[in-house]
Amino acid sequence: MKIGTLSEQTGVTSKTIRYYESIGLIQKADRHENGYRSYSDRDADILRFIQRSRSLGFSVKKVGELLTLWYDRNRTSASVKALALSHIQDVDTQIAQLQGLRSTLIDLTERCHGDDRPDCPILDNLAKRKLEPA
Repeated sequence: MKIGTLSEQTGVTSKTIRYYESIGLIQKADRHENGYRSYSDRDADILRFIQRSRSLGFSVKKVGELLTLWYDRNRTSASVKALALSHIQDVDTQIAQLQGLRSTLIDLTERCHGDDRPDCPILDNLAKRKLEPA
């Protein structure tokens, strides 16, 4: 199948498919005599795996590790679980950072009068050299 068909079947853009090829996340496609890329159903399965992994927040690097584990029939489920648990820790860290950002924004918006006056604690905070909690 051509790259456009593969894109339609997997929901992965043609540009992203070419990017994944360029970084070695997927194998380079076979080429027809006319230069068109040719993909298989297996390529579609791999792209769906990548897409699902990315939708769960795994980095491209971690997706590569997951693919390696997926291809390795001698792997242990413990190694897959360890990678997933590590990702959970990363997600927890991101959640904590986002909660801190949210708290700061709430505090700033509560201190802003939101009226016709020009003074604004939100802009004052953003203008500081080092972003500090409000």
